[in-house]
Amino acid sequence: MLIAVGLIAAGCDKTATPETVTKSEESTTEKTVENTPNQADQQAANEKAADEKPAAPKADSGVDPLAAPANVAAAPDEAEKTASGLASKVLVVGSGTTHPTATSVVTVHYTGWTTDGKRFDSSVERGETIAFPLNRVIAGWTEGVQLMVVGEKRRFWIPEALAYQGRPGAPAGMLVFDVELFEIQ
Repeated sequence: MLIAVGLIAAGCDKTATPETVTKSEESTTEKTVENTPNQADQQAANEKAADEKPAAPKADSGVDPLAAPANVAAAPDEAEKTASGLASKVLVVGSGTTHPTATSVVTVHYTGWTTDGKRFDSSVERGETIAFPLNRVIAGWTEGVQLMVVGEKRRFWIPEALAYQGRPGAPAGMLVFDVELFEIQ
């Protein structure tokens, strides 16, 4: 969700710095708090619930949709490439006939990885789609999602110039996203 907020914030002001932290930063932040018996009981219950959390959903093919794709490091030769440097490949052909515009509000599922295979955000993992205006996200999403139709799932290789451009707290370098388009408004 943090990256989703960052995606939206990135499109609002090209010079703004998102006030979010990555999940890895959250997990490394240490807080010194004296546990009372109630806090200790709650912490134990939370740890038990985390241990019992179901595994990530599996696609019908048996492939974990949250696992980094084999071609995460670079776009394959058969990927479509745009003049801006965006590369993409259709994973599932959609049933729609219209494409969103730069001002459309779209509803999607997505998972994002860095080129070393580290997953940094996923609406799939959260189990909730996300809706946002295409003119309020990183440039690579604005450009790429306009290539899609409803029902389509596409993988994008987004160069840093079309992503977060070195913004503090955001993933750096080329990013890879699997995006499934559910609705265009």
